[in-house]
Amino acid sequence: MNTASEYSGKTAFITGGGSGIGLATARAFAQQGANVAIAGKSKAKLDKAAEELASTGATILPVVVDVAKSAEVQQAVQTVVHQFGRLDYAFNNAGIEQSPAPAADIANDDWDRLIQINLSGIFYCMKYEIEALLQTGGGAIVNTSSGAGVVGIPGQSAYGASKWGLIGLSKSAALDYADKNIRINVVAPGIINTPMMDRFSGGTEEGRANVISQEPVGRMGRPEEIASAVLWLCSNLGSFTIGHVLVVDGGQTVGL
Repeated sequence: MNTASEYSGKTAFITGGGSGIGLATARAFAQQGANVAIAGKSKAKLDKAAEELASTGATILPVVVDVAKSAEVQQAVQTVVHQFGRLDYAFNNAGIEQSPAPAADIANDDWDRLIQINLSGIFYCMKYEIEALLQTGGGAIVNTSSGAGVVGIPGQSAYGASKWGLIGLSKSAALDYADKNIRINVVAPGIINTPMMDRFSGGTEEGRANVISQEPVGRMGRPEEIASAVLWLCSNLGSFTIGHVLVVDGGQTVGL
């Protein structure tokens, strides 16, 4: 589909934009003519990503932010609006993984960190993004959940809680703003070939084979496959989609 005119001159704000799914989605928006702000904690990673994205010809703005800190998120969104004059799309993708452990063995500090980044971080982002979107007549927000947000997975209680929680947050917020021309939806990726999955699998051939064995299609997903889902949810083609969880997981959760 050719939607370049739809995105041209508009602005997308993407957290976790320095690598993996976030970077692939930033590239997809940029290729469609949008201004793109990529946000994350590592300035070096963001600068490298911005240099790579410059080849698209789009205007790229790296924004250093810790999504677990409300004031930093507020400042980041304000910076984007000041730079581009508007916000139209937000992809709240920043998140961290959990080392596998039974629920009772999860350290309190690990629980707090997962919830603060994966759930509270989504809330902070939406809070300030919605304010900006209301100023320009609306837009679209997509939040990243996971297969662990739609089915139970052993050893992933904290991660699952954060990803299930953000679905509830997103669905309720979607109803709050549906009549304000703000569409809020969720994408739930399966096993995607990203740096996070390398860490989760241990980065070994055995570890990768183990996670791939969970995918009916026999492979990991590509970040670009999630990016295309996010763009569809943000596009006019997805304009009647409100509070939906779009599972893109190669069939991983179908039989669970």
